[in-house]
Amino acid sequence: MLDASTKAQLKSYLDRATQPIEIVASLDAGKASGELQSLLKDISDSSRLVKVSESRDDNHRKPSFSINRPGENHGPRFAGLPMGHEFTSLILALLQIGGYPPKVDEAILEQIRALDGDFEFEIYVSLTCHSCPDVVQALNLMAVQNPRIKNTMIDGALFQDEVKERQIMAVPTVFLNGAEFSQGRMSLEEILAKIDTSGVEREAKKIAAKAPFDVLIVGGGPAGAAAAVYAARKGIRTGVVSERFGGQVLDTLGIDNFISVQHTEGPQFAAALEQHVRDYEVDIMNLQRARALVPTTDAGHALLEIQLESGASLRARSVIIATGARWRNINVPGEHEYRNKGVAYCPHCDGPLFKGKRVAVIGGGNSGVEAAIDLAGIVGHVTLVEFDNVLRADAVLQRKLHSLKNVTVFTHAQTTEITGDSQKVNGLIYKNRSTGELHKVELEGVFIQIGLVPNTDWLKGTVELSRHGEIVVDARGQTSVPGVFAAGDATTVPFKQIIIAAGDGAKAALSAFDHLIRTPAPVLEMETALAD
Repeated sequence: MLDASTKAQLKSYLDRATQPIEIVASLDAGKASGELQSLLKDISDSSRLVKVSESRDDNHRKPSFSINRPGENHGPRFAGLPMGHEFTSLILALLQIGGYPPKVDEAILEQIRALDGDFEFEIYVSLTCHSCPDVVQALNLMAVQNPRIKNTMIDGALFQDEVKERQIMAVPTVFLNGAEFSQGRMSLEEILAKIDTSGVEREAKKIAAKAPFDVLIVGGGPAGAAAAVYAARKGIRTGVVSERFGGQVLDTLGIDNFISVQHTEGPQFAAALEQHVRDYEVDIMNLQRARALVPTTDAGHALLEIQLESGASLRARSVIIATGARWRNINVPGEHEYRNKGVAYCPHCDGPLFKGKRVAVIGGGNSGVEAAIDLAGIVGHVTLVEFDNVLRADAVLQRKLHSLKNVTVFTHAQTTEITGDSQKVNGLIYKNRSTGELHKVELEGVFIQIGLVPNTDWLKGTVELSRHGEIVVDARGQTSVPGVFAAGDATTVPFKQIIIAAGDGAKAALSAFDHLIRTPAPVLEMETALAD
């Protein structure tokens, strides 16, 4: 099953295990069960601590297997062959069952162990999905830590009857105790926040009690991470509050244009950003959404305030806003109703679910054309719909697109509706902008690729925004509010690129530091009381 190089890597990983590992396989006479047998033999051959047994008369999905410590039965289960992106999930599950400690804060592990209730998770994935492993690994870790938690990874391509019955049109899709729990990427902290509301309240109280920062950065993408590193290196009290550390980068597959890094993938790049920030004395407050900025009337003698959706507030002498952007919606009937029921935004994640089917891609820029090319190798047919009268993608991409026999391109076409049968997408209606004539395309999926919109709704009325909702900044990253700076995709700076966002984050941090050394520090109430 595994080649010699992969076997050698597997053995080197399993050498770190210190405790026995029991694998129980549920098999039938099918081809996939034979492949699973071969994989499990390679695993058992790689470590004397691994024992494999088989069962053919149980009620589990076949093929599948569970990984447990001797005498336990709540360990992670994999339904299908966890190869591709999920091979890492398999290795981590083996190591954690084998006694290798996870790289997770002890406070989070204690929170998992203290969860009260029985939780049975099922997560549907595709093996080409780069968002799925994070969720699989988080749920597996929870199952290893708490005997009342179980998790099963299910390869949607192998168990297509379940995918159809449960009407799963996007991955990862998670079910908890039989009911749909979530869709899309989630971190371990996000999962815990959703099932442990008392933990959210505890975190809000901790945040509200924090002393003021010299610089508070709102956003944890490339701009926010760079700002944090540059600020911390100045020796000033630095905090980062972010809704999701890594931001839009987490949803990016290949990164080939960050200078000095020839190739990486979004999740790995985001992890590297966070690790770099944590190398300094930076207070990272993740899973916190900003609700409002309360500007000061006298920047020289007061503090700025960031109010959070959790109810907590943070204060700082200066603020850097780096909230990035999100996928832009086309805002037509059917888009919201059929989101994750045929309407998708990530071709790499969800494309395999449409194998052999008909899909549309809306958008003729680089992202749209790249998506159409990618999908053409998986689905039966791709229809690309572009509002403009020409495609806007790079010429090399257009040549590749037009060479594909299962792709149809409509330009000067305005999407007016995404149709469905109340359960899932069944078509798309577009208007020929030259004639006004309406056309319907019968299909099963629609991938929307029309760019991004800045995450600045919470700033309306406080800082100056452009007509596109971007934060207006000068050459130093200064906004219209003294002491408030901004960087990255949320600003008016042209060319939304990771490397540009990182550079602007560094510039904003240097500008904030310059602002601080030229501005008298406020006298805090506590300091006044001590002086008295």
